[in-house]
Amino acid sequence: MARPFERIAAGIAFILGLATILGALGSQYIGGLQPCDLCLQQRMPYYWGLPLLALILVLWGRLPKQVKIAGMAIVAALFAYGAYLGAFHSGVEWGFWPGPTTCSGLGESLSLDSLNDLKPVIGCDVVQFRFLGISMAGYNAIISLAIAGLLTLSILRTSRQR
Repeated sequence: MARPFERIAAGIAFILGLATILGALGSQYIGGLQPCDLCLQQRMPYYWGLPLLALILVLWGRLPKQVKIAGMAIVAALFAYGAYLGAFHSGVEWGFWPGPTTCSGLGESLSLDSLNDLKPVIGCDVVQFRFLGISMAGYNAIISLAIAGLLTLSILRTSRQR
């Protein structure tokens, strides 16, 4: 049985998203790169969107067309927001605009005992890794936009089916 293009596009979006979030987590826990506040915010579309997309893919043949479209639209919107966050973060890194106040300080007073438990606070304007001149935030913007685009394509093709 041939798989419909719509499901393949959604599957590619899922695999791309899974590889991206695993890469981000690997760079943190294996590579030692500490995420800033914006980095952590950029992970939210992956944490919320990928489980929903996985559920849609697993139940693809049993879901009504409208449910597939609505679910993929939610995931596409999450990743479009992720692309915005990645682009915003890249602008902060390049000094085009200031980052949020959560990127620069502790935000609340702490006791001396709790200071020992803190990991280093990384500013959102600090680039810890670049490849081909693009930071991880920049790649996240590109990848999130690609995922949103693949899902939009899948939505359009699914909506044309009878």
